[in-house]
Amino acid sequence: MTTSTHFPTAPAKGPRVLWARLADAATWLTPHSLLALVNRVAIAGIFWLSARTKVEGWFTISDSAYALFRDEYKLPLLPPELAAQMATVAEHLLPVLLVLGLFTRLSALALLGMTLVIQLFVYPDAWPTHLSWAGLMLYLVGRGAGNVSLDRALGIR
Repeated sequence: MTTSTHFPTAPAKGPRVLWARLADAATWLTPHSLLALVNRVAIAGIFWLSARTKVEGWFTISDSAYALFRDEYKLPLLPPELAAQMATVAEHLLPVLLVLGLFTRLSALALLGMTLVIQLFVYPDAWPTHLSWAGLMLYLVGRGAGNVSLDRALGIR
């Protein structure tokens, strides 16, 4: 048998009642599905815009993108050409999946992995930005896409 410790609180009075009502209203106005949708679109926008800087036309990886991976990013373990191709495909595909709410947890986890690589090997001083991205993606990994998603329509958790 488990027991829980309950710490009774004094009845809400005065400003505490108003604060409790405001807190309840904020909770009602920000359901999971809204937060998940906003997070999905926000992260998708960040990575989609990054992807578009790496291509010419619809989907030809630019010479400048290859140069960026070769001269600036210098990722360990991967040849720069392969890293450029992998990143460009991922930054195009995963945001589309996020906006659709399809395979949301997996897509957010993959982009979280990319963010970790960027943080550790490319731009270690950009941790405040990467941490804010990580917070949005962790929410999606942990809670899923919400009701406004193909995951929900297809019964994918």
